[in-house]
Amino acid sequence: MTIKRLFDIPHYALEKLPKTDMFVTKYNGEWKKTSTQQFVSEGNKISRGLLKLGIKPGDKIALITTNSRTEWAIMDLGLSQIGVVSVPVYPNISPEDYEFIFNNAEIKYCFVSDKDLLKKVVKVKNNIPSLQGIFTFDNITGAANWREVLDLGEDDSTQIEVEDLSNSIHAEDLATIIYTSGTTGRPKGVMLTHHNIVSNVLGSVPRIPKKKSLDYKDTRVLSFLPICHIFERMLFYLFQYNGFSIYFAESIDKMGENVKEVKPHYMSVVPRLVEKVYDKIYNTGASSGGLKSKIFFWALDLLSKKKEISKPSGIQQLIADKLVFSKWREGLGGEIITLVSGSAALSTRLNLLFQNAGIPILEGYGLTETSPVISVNSFEKMKIGTVGLPLDNLSVKIQEDGEITVKGPSVFKGYFKNEQMTKEAFTDDGYFRTGDIGNIDSDGFLQITDRKKEMFKTSGGKYIAPQTIENLAKASKFIEQIMVVGDGEKMPCALIQPDFEFAKTWAMRNNLSIGSTPQEIASSQELKDRIEKEIHKTNEHLGNWEQIKKIELTPEIWTVESGLLTPTLKLKRKAVKEKFIDLYTKMYGHHE
Repeated sequence: MTIKRLFDIPHYALEKLPKTDMFVTKYNGEWKKTSTQQFVSEGNKISRGLLKLGIKPGDKIALITTNSRTEWAIMDLGLSQIGVVSVPVYPNISPEDYEFIFNNAEIKYCFVSDKDLLKKVVKVKNNIPSLQGIFTFDNITGAANWREVLDLGEDDSTQIEVEDLSNSIHAEDLATIIYTSGTTGRPKGVMLTHHNIVSNVLGSVPRIPKKKSLDYKDTRVLSFLPICHIFERMLFYLFQYNGFSIYFAESIDKMGENVKEVKPHYMSVVPRLVEKVYDKIYNTGASSGGLKSKIFFWALDLLSKKKEISKPSGIQQLIADKLVFSKWREGLGGEIITLVSGSAALSTRLNLLFQNAGIPILEGYGLTETSPVISVNSFEKMKIGTVGLPLDNLSVKIQEDGEITVKGPSVFKGYFKNEQMTKEAFTDDGYFRTGDIGNIDSDGFLQITDRKKEMFKTSGGKYIAPQTIENLAKASKFIEQIMVVGDGEKMPCALIQPDFEFAKTWAMRNNLSIGSTPQEIASSQELKDRIEKEIHKTNEHLGNWEQIKKIELTPEIWTVESGLLTPTLKLKRKAVKEKFIDLYTKMYGHHE
């Protein structure tokens, strides 16, 4: 069968690659499996149930879940095969943004995972005229449960209606609207068709390596990134297409134990997670003391000297691999074929370290507007420090100002109800403007150098690309988050959120009392002096005009909840600056 629409994928999986554990979610401490057959029949029930509720093709239904789970997958299938447009929403945005999205998309029904999300939606429900009802996945007293829709669709005599609707859906029809939080302004609704996402899935399939010895029936994926995010969602379809089992992780905090239980072969990650995994490995190695620590640092030093990816060779490397790096692999379940990294730039240093420790990472690049993958590395063709070769079905063109632009089947239809913004997003010859700056090297690999809109000029007229500098600085154990500032100012400075836990350990080792709360630690002069040394090291790799001249430490942790990071953990630059405007003024208030 040919796959043209999203719901063709589960039907293809049922016909060609059926299994008993297509999706697995943990409920009350127990992993519960859903087979391919069960998945398709529950999806059909949802379709029939929604038709009974009077839902028609083109209607919009919101899906919001704190952690990805099987119910989301069933809903997604049930909606897409009757032409309903799914609007997945990030769980941790503000009630005001919920209200804006629901009204903008004219949401008819909303399905939420749990009590907290229910409260959020109920808060704004009266301001959303189109909203007819809210269903929950968890059993919550007094709330309508999603099983009521399944029960409505129990009678399969109307299945013919579902099939008629399915047959009338075209590849070019709208499948989903994804609102991107954006680092500025109101969320914008990105309209993606079935063809957009399907072409991206099929275009990405050749890039994902498979183990010859592994049957699809035994292949496991651990999924923990938000499924409302197009990166995880596209992979969710790609894994179904390959017949892999998808285990939904309980939460980022439970990742460690879930990895050990599932022993996944594939996992998608964001750079922040790779950094956290490495920090954990490093801290464990550094604090084990005595001979163990000595061996750890010796092995790490050996690994850091490798500038290319290669298998361990020579007696020293083989010993290091056996004693140290095999433990890293075990920490990730011991069976990882590859981690797929997207959403932001991964530091070249970490990428090399993991690759050479036997944990391959495939770094890629894309945007919600491109469904999302534009380019990705593969085992056959990989170059560290790049985001891989563009997909074969896309054309990538670098504009005169260095902006990466792209044309092809996975490029979105436009922004929902916003023709002006849609028009501005394309060049005259129909290429989508990514807003990123980059280049294509002589071997055809795409390299991203910065976000166009994040670049700024100092008052001396020099351009600064903050992300590049921030990635260099984040190699330091002391620095958890950093934001380089200085738009229109005389020189670049930086707001830094120290790694408070690491700072405490450092202070203990050096018999310093720097306090225990973020406020106390951030105001420690000793810590500031020490971090200035780290920044000095970073500055050695930078041109004179880009060097960070002053820093201030922020007295709190930057989180999604506090509005300082986007749901994919990117900096909300405007919000960070506003939040710490006093520290900003302190750095610039006194310069001559």
